[in-house]
Amino acid sequence: MATETALTRWQRAQATVIAAVGAPLIRTLCRTLRWEVEGAEHYDAIVAGGRQPIFAFWHGRILSATYYWRDRDIVVMTSQNFDGEWIARIIGRFGYGTARGSTSRGGRRALIQLKREVRAGRPVAFTVDGPRGPAGRVQPGAVWLAGVTGSPILPFHMEAGRCWSARSWDRTQVPRPFTTVAVSIGAPFEVSDPTGDGVIEERRAALEGVLAELAAHAKARAT
Repeated sequence: MATETALTRWQRAQATVIAAVGAPLIRTLCRTLRWEVEGAEHYDAIVAGGRQPIFAFWHGRILSATYYWRDRDIVVMTSQNFDGEWIARIIGRFGYGTARGSTSRGGRRALIQLKREVRAGRPVAFTVDGPRGPAGRVQPGAVWLAGVTGSPILPFHMEAGRCWSARSWDRTQVPRPFTTVAVSIGAPFEVSDPTGDGVIEERRAALEGVLAELAAHAKARAT
């Protein structure tokens, strides 16, 4: 059996096929969607201020987020397992870079890479409840990174008016063709020195609340 860090040749071949088929399908589907965006000025303000955002969103919205934020040279943390491999290959076709690791394996190394990327002027992104959940529970990596780099977190949520939902822990959402996707982008979320007592947990919980509010708002707009 392959470990998370050493996939078999067959798994790598499968990942190649999944990406070759999946990326064009995602692109074709998402070109039919109508995007209703609130809060785009928050992203613009961060970039205009000479900083880069640390994007934060729920794992179940990977598909729509991949297309909407494409071709911005964003670096994303992805797992070192088979799922992470084919996801990395798909998002690579939309202009993303990857830092391989997760909360369960390789996470520290990936966070160090992301810190270097931010300091080099590249935006980064986290599915903050990934890779295994629980859904809606923010993991601390994005908060720590914001604290040590001084870059703000940019939280957002996307909700499709009509969609399919996977029977997975994150209820991955696949928008139906020609539906509207409500995009709710929050204000920049700042984190002070993360070495202070309780800072990481306080800001982690606060970010969780912000994302919950953005999700509720996007869902209301999408219905």
